[in-house]
Amino acid sequence: MSRKAGILTAVYVAALAINLDITIVNVALPSIASELGAGTRGLQWVVDGYNLAFTALVLAAGSLSDRYGRRPALLIGLLGFAATSVIGALVTSTGALIAARFGMGAFAALIFPTTLSIISNTFTDRRQRAAALGGWGAIVGVGVASGPVTGGLLLEHFYWGSIFLALTPLAIVAAGLAYALVPESRDPSVPSIDKRGLVVSIAMLGALTYTVIEAPEHGWGSAFTVLGFTAAAALVVVFVLVERAAEHPMLDVRLFADRRFSAASGAVTVTFFALSGFIFLITQYFQVVRDFGPLSTGARILPVAISIAVASVIGGILAPRIGTRAVVVTGLVSFGSAMAWIASSVEIDTSYANTIVPQMVLMGLGMGLISTPATESIMLVLPPSRAGVGSAVNDATRELGATLGVAVIGSVFSSVFGARLIDSAMAATGQAEAAGDSIPVAFGIAGGDPALVQAVQDAFLSGLTTGCAVLAALCFTAAAAGLVALPGRRFHAAKAAEAEELELVSA
Repeated sequence: MSRKAGILTAVYVAALAINLDITIVNVALPSIASELGAGTRGLQWVVDGYNLAFTALVLAAGSLSDRYGRRPALLIGLLGFAATSVIGALVTSTGALIAARFGMGAFAALIFPTTLSIISNTFTDRRQRAAALGGWGAIVGVGVASGPVTGGLLLEHFYWGSIFLALTPLAIVAAGLAYALVPESRDPSVPSIDKRGLVVSIAMLGALTYTVIEAPEHGWGSAFTVLGFTAAAALVVVFVLVERAAEHPMLDVRLFADRRFSAASGAVTVTFFALSGFIFLITQYFQVVRDFGPLSTGARILPVAISIAVASVIGGILAPRIGTRAVVVTGLVSFGSAMAWIASSVEIDTSYANTIVPQMVLMGLGMGLISTPATESIMLVLPPSRAGVGSAVNDATRELGATLGVAVIGSVFSSVFGARLIDSAMAATGQAEAAGDSIPVAFGIAGGDPALVQAVQDAFLSGLTTGCAVLAALCFTAAAAGLVALPGRRFHAAKAAEAEELELVSA
């Protein structure tokens, strides 16, 4: 194995581990709900604790790794991730599990931007870098989409905590490869961390996520929810002002004035928003409504993983030839069409082979066409010396999308599910409100009563349909924006010419 191949293996294994963790937990949600007594909001925090810590810290982690060394950052992140994964597997309460998930997310934030930064500094040839980024995009997509099948395989034989224990060997293997093969690289000119920006960003993301997740409990129009959204909006303004005034901001918000950068970041955010929100719901649909086992549930999501892997490579090849705009907009339309199709067709007995598989393939192809070209567009805006910051922005958009996807779609579902139960036969039991807090609890209350079971199933399908319709509208809106803002073929041609000129000068 050549040194470059070894380096690529190390960062790919690291990226696989932390991206598996984004969705591997989804297939275990019913088990966690039963074993730890977690309701829908608790399950959202189990998923989003990881995503929120990742999102809040990834920008600062990218700057730290650039300044103090990418290799030690990768090693510390991987070993910390392994340790917190073991802790998460051993806890006995929902609160402790949520805390462990925050820890996993914090260490993942240190790992992820480092992987892209190492790729950018190892592969200086543009074509090699594009190929490496294509593989990275495929690994990320496969990790996110195959998390449920991996978790299902484990849960078929072991208890729910095994999904976290299984991530530990991956992290340790990646750490060993990184220690042996990854060379040290850093940029001492990178300024110290922007502490004020970091604090405000954490408060901003925390306020927004907390408000969205808790909104169904308090009411979307309640004083609590309105105040929460107002506080989050005010913190966004404060963050922009703080970053614009900072000499060395954590996030140079002026980057988003470049429409190519902002549009590509937006496309990534929407994609992971849609994927994470959908997987949060569909795993529960398969397990709780269709009564499939964890392994069977995970296997049924494989078409998404396979199509993402294929389309990520194709997207990386096509974008330099026909432009990011054409590829990413096609991907967004494909993803949106899949969501609209699901919203209009999902039933208790929808055919998996004839309907669900084509829907998932269409969705996976869409995501693959978006991810790699959008990532490359983000990275091309910044010079290689600032690769850590560029990759951190890319990672932050992914995790922001995943965090908000689970929070928003989960809360939309929870609101619709609870409201439908109150207006159904469940109301006669006097337990409709309690049933609305948790899907397993709702089915438990229904027992074997056909009318009550039907009421719970109908309420679930209403929530799932509404969630998918929201995702479809978001994807189509992003596609329309992408037609205007994303870079076309001329941008790639100009970058290729610039790279060739630099190569000639250096030669």
